[in-house]
Amino acid sequence: MKNMLIAGNWKMNTNVFESQKLVEYILGFVKTNATLKSKVLVCPPFTSVYAIGQMIENTKLLLGAQNCYYEEKGAFTGEISIPMLEYCGVSHIIIGHSERRSYFKEEDEIINKKLLAILEYNLTPILCIGETLDERNQGKTFDILINQLDKDLAGLTGDTIERVVIAYEPVWAIGTGISATREQVQKAHDFLRHFLVGKFGEKANRVYLLYGGSLSEKNADEILSIENVNGGLIGGASLKGDSFCSIIQTAEKYII
Repeated sequence: MKNMLIAGNWKMNTNVFESQKLVEYILGFVKTNATLKSKVLVCPPFTSVYAIGQMIENTKLLLGAQNCYYEEKGAFTGEISIPMLEYCGVSHIIIGHSERRSYFKEEDEIINKKLLAILEYNLTPILCIGETLDERNQGKTFDILINQLDKDLAGLTGDTIERVVIAYEPVWAIGTGISATREQVQKAHDFLRHFLVGKFGEKANRVYLLYGGSLSEKNADEILSIENVNGGLIGGASLKGDSFCSIIQTAEKYII
C-alpha cells in the first residue's frame, strides 16, 4: 500500500495576506480535483496559522506548524505551545528540521520531548532527519540516521510509531537546488523502512516516509515513484501555487 502526503514548509516567508493568496490558489486546485487521494498540508509561519486555519476549515486541506514547544504553558517567552496550535486547527507539526538543529542548536533530547508531547495531544509530528555533505562523503549517512532515530523516537512503541511522519532531508540538498539522486533517495528510504520495521514491528510499514531537499515539479516524478517514498516536505516550490499543485498531481499517479 502506498499513500501520499504532500506538505509545504513555507519557512520564514509570506505575510498574512500573501499566505491567504497562496492558500486560495491551492484550495481552488483541491476543490477542482475533488477525487484527490493525496493528503495535502500547508505549514505557514506562525503569524498566518490562525488566518489559514479559518480559511481551510471544513476543507480537505490540512494545516501544519513549523515548530512548537513541549510545555503546555508558562514563562517561555517567544515559544508556541501545542494547545495554542491545536486551537488554530493545526494537525501536523514539523520538528527536528536541519535549520532548527543547525541555526538554533536544537538537540535530539529536545526534539524527542517535542515529539512525545505532540503525540500526547493526538497531533502528528513530522520528524526531519538527514546527514550533512561531509557526513555523506565520509560514508556515515546510515549511522547518522540511526543515531537521530534512536534518540528522537525514544519512548515510542509499536503502537505509536504509525502516528509519526518521518521526512528524510539530506542537509546538503535543502535550499540548494541540488536534489539527491533517485538512487540515493531510494537507498535511504529503503534503509529507513527496514530499520523502523525491525525496531517497531509491522506497524512501521504504515509510517509516511517523505523526501525533502529541493523537491520540485521538475524532479517530482522521479522521486515520488520510488516505492518507499510517501510524499514530500517541500520548501521553495511550495511558495508557488502552480509548482506545488503540479507536485500534488504527480503524487496522485503513484497512489496504490
